[in-house]
This record gives sequence, C-alpha cells and structure tokens, in this order.
Amino acid sequence: MLKFTDFIIDCPDPMALAAFYSGVTGQPLGARSTGDWAYLTFGDIDLAFYRVEHYRPPTWPGDEHPKQYHLDFEVDEFAPEQQRVTALGAELQREFIGPEGYGWQIYKDPVGHPFCLCRNKGYDWAGRG
Repeated sequence: MLKFTDFIIDCPDPMALAAFYSGVTGQPLGARSTGDWAYLTFGDIDLAFYRVEHYRPPTWPGDEHPKQYHLDFEVDEFAPEQQRVTALGAELQREFIGPEGYGWQIYKDPVGHPFCLCRNKGYDWAGRG
C-alpha cells in the first residue's frame, strides 16, 4: 500500500517560509516544526519546508534554475487575496484574468517559489473550508 503523506519544499529558512504559507492558508504551523523542518497539515497531507544549504531560487519563467512545481490556491475574489498575500511577502509576477473575472495570477513566495491564485468558473465553494 502507498500513502501520500508530504509535499516538501526546499528553502533557506523553513520556519520563515512555513509562517508565510500559514498566513496564506490560515493553517497553523505544526507543533513539531524546527529550524530545519517545518510543516502545515492539510487533512492527511503535510506541506513541509526543508532547510537546504546554498539554496538557489527558481528563475521561472527562465530555465537556468527552472521551477519544478507550483501550488494553486482557489479564491472567490482576486483583489482581497492579492492584497493579503502581497502583505505577507508574495510578489505578483503575471495575471491571466479574462473579462468575466476568471483566470489566475502568478506570484513568487518570499524565497522565489511560484504559486497561483486561481478563480475558475463553476468552482463550488459550498461545503469547502
């Protein structure tokens, strides 16, 4: 049997990056987090942050140090979430929002990893936390 347990992100300071994503998602920092390994729990899966010496951020969209993943977060409105994540330290890189207000925005987190805020037509927010 195989069970998916962690998504691990390399970074120079796990506690700082975990605090950023805690602010983005509202999930608390895991109680066993340390300076070398920090995490947030989403159901059965941990979003974890691992200290890497000599960390080099991705240069996306360039390919010198290409991104190897990105995270998507569904939002019900772009403006308040953009204000909130940029106040936490994210940098807006590009927007792809259509005339009806659906699409996505690409950001970099404080250490350069890309993530997106998405608003998809037909996404059902009912019953989702």
